[in-house]
This record gives sequence, structure tokens and C-alpha cells, in this order.
Amino acid sequence: MLTPTCVWRATPELILALDVRFGEPVDAYVNGSQVWLRDDGPGNITLEWRLHPVASYKRPNGIDTYEVFSTVAAALAEGTDPPAPLEQLWDGLEAFAAYGEELEPATLAAAAAQALDIPPDAAGLVDHQAIADRWEHSRGATSIITELLDQLAT
Repeated sequence: MLTPTCVWRATPELILALDVRFGEPVDAYVNGSQVWLRDDGPGNITLEWRLHPVASYKRPNGIDTYEVFSTVAAALAEGTDPPAPLEQLWDGLEAFAAYGEELEPATLAAAAAQALDIPPDAAGLVDHQAIADRWEHSRGATSIITELLDQLAT
């Protein structure tokens, strides 16, 4: 099954936009993922916004799983060094319909760009199951963003 999705590469500007426009994630995972669920899709469809960790993510020492995003965003906003370089934390952001609603990738990309005020680096259809299988098989040593971008490039 193919899922319409949008992808942004992680940059300081992206992290700051997420913080300013979306606020705290609704959930955070020990694998480094940060998640927002927002009614930003066309017709108020709920989109899942998932900040994906780098391959083999390691949480910065001394910071709770639920505080990583806010700590990093605050440091970037203040112009100070975050507890770990961004490239050691997250590869990028993905947005897709949270509950499997049918969307055209271009429609999703337009709605997501408006919500975040940053256009995605790529949009299209992806096979989430194949990516999840490779990530599980590698025990988290695979970059989900690289996998997504590879699929979107073909």
C-alpha cells in the first residue's frame, strides 16, 4: 500500500518552525521520534507530523526523552549550542494523513507547506511497510528519511 507523504530535511530553521508553529510534540519516543497530530490537512484531515531520528539515534545524556525537542529548540532559538548537534538527532520531518485518508500528494504538500510555512523537499507516494521492515531489520541503523527520499526520487 502506498501512502501520500511529504518530507523535509532537518535544519535549524525547520526545528524552529516546528516549535513556533506547532509547539511541543504530542508524543516522543525513545527511538528519537517526535510526533504532532494536527488538523492541517485539506478539509481538516488530521496529519501526522513525525520528526524522524538519525540512524542509530542516541539520546543526549542528561535529557529525558520528552524534553529533547524542547531543549534543542530552545537552544536554537537562543543561539546557543544544543545538547547534541542536530545532525546527531534528526534526519528530517515527514507529514502524512494520520488515519489513512486518501489524499493526492500535491494537495497534501500544499496543505503541509501552508501549515509549516516551509515547502517540503519532496512529496509523493511511499511504501511505509517496506521502510519499517528495513528499519526493524537493521535495528534502527537505517535512516527513515533517506529511505523516504529514495522512494520519492524514483
